[in-house]
Amino acid sequence: MATEYERKRLENIKRNDEMMAALNVHAKKASLLSAATKRPRHDDKKKKEKPETTQTTTTPIVIRKSQRTRGPQKPSAPLPLDAAGEEEEASSLNKLVETLSGIAASNKSTTRRSSRLSSNLVPLSSNVHNHMKKKMKVTSKIKKSVESTNDFDTGVMSLEPCNVVRVVPGRVLDLKFLPCENVRLLAAGDMHGNVGFWNLDCQGDGDGISVFRPHSSSVSSLVFQQNSFSKVISSSYDGLIRLMDVEKSVFDLVYSSDDAIYSLSQRANDEQSLYFGEGHGVLNIFDLRAGKSVFHWDLHGQRINTIDFNTQNPNVMATSSKDGTACLWDLRSMGTNKPKNLRTVNHSKAVHSAYFSPSGLSLATTSADNYLGIVSGPGLEDTSMIHHVNLSNRAVSAFRGVWGWGDSYIFVANRSSGIDVISPKLKQRVNELHSPLMKTIPCRIHCHPLKVGMLAGSTSGGQVCVWTRK
Repeated sequence: MATEYERKRLENIKRNDEMMAALNVHAKKASLLSAATKRPRHDDKKKKEKPETTQTTTTPIVIRKSQRTRGPQKPSAPLPLDAAGEEEEASSLNKLVETLSGIAASNKSTTRRSSRLSSNLVPLSSNVHNHMKKKMKVTSKIKKSVESTNDFDTGVMSLEPCNVVRVVPGRVLDLKFLPCENVRLLAAGDMHGNVGFWNLDCQGDGDGISVFRPHSSSVSSLVFQQNSFSKVISSSYDGLIRLMDVEKSVFDLVYSSDDAIYSLSQRANDEQSLYFGEGHGVLNIFDLRAGKSVFHWDLHGQRINTIDFNTQNPNVMATSSKDGTACLWDLRSMGTNKPKNLRTVNHSKAVHSAYFSPSGLSLATTSADNYLGIVSGPGLEDTSMIHHVNLSNRAVSAFRGVWGWGDSYIFVANRSSGIDVISPKLKQRVNELHSPLMKTIPCRIHCHPLKVGMLAGSTSGGQVCVWTRK
């Protein structure tokens, strides 16, 4: 039987229901709930968002990833010589292969002979003594040769029509002679990734020119491998370093990076190490034998344009940068942290190059501020500036002054399609190489290291002009 409390509660519930029914509250509540669940505006937004979501899933977006994330790509495969560029005459290509392979074979036989001779010398102390005597003799020979070449007269140099040839299709960024006395051969790299070879001694069928395309962007540097001229190393803005091996007939991939490689060099008697400028001022040392990078430092605030080593002390390195400085470094005291340079040459604009003289006693810098810097004296402490217009209104490569066959002259292009001969001692131009056959600016120049009087200048159209002694 219900208690009095329960009877009152039931009466209150009945009275409240009658009041709610009289006011029609339940019907209004139901209409409000149905209107709240429909919400037509919000439903439209959801309907619009669904197609966008499905569209993003069906159409993938290409996202840039690093090469480490992407894994091995097609450029990592070796490129065959006969397929790495424009199709050239078979005679020129065969001649190039025969020439470089022949030089490599002769170098190997010479190395084996020298190793057999050295093995016959048993006493260690006598070996060291003889080595030091030979080293002293070599150093004295170098000094004598530098002194003799300092007297070279640039007025006897001439340009013949047969020595003007278009080697590569595009603007040349680097130009190098093969450092061999018996063969006249040079290599040029252009802005389209082409590497061209010109054999000036080629006779018979073919013009002596072979062109390959191992890179997809500008070729920044070319290096003939020491003691093995059948191998040529090239670096590029595409972030790749490739090794052209004539004996294997391929371009092997040595190094790959997401950043552009702007410069490449090797130290004397250190053929297993590559020194290259990568990205924004990073110097990288790569061990060819180990196949990996062993050191890297942030040396400059912007890209490194050139790397060069002192001829008398290969531990001393010079770098030039777009940040307006050229610096000297001692590799023995670099350390793992950011190293401290030995010397800094300041310019107001980008420094295009910094090269040691043949004697190693001077350094020449070329800058966009229209000055050539000369660093000389004991410890390379004295700096002087020579005014020279290093800019051109045309789309050509930046001028780079290079030393001749001694310390007396620096060769640098001028805006009149000629080559100025600068005397560091007199601090002025003393001569000019000019010819009607050289119709455009020879922006990049290289002097043959073993043939005094042989100089090559390259143009924006891929043309190479070789000056020789009369």
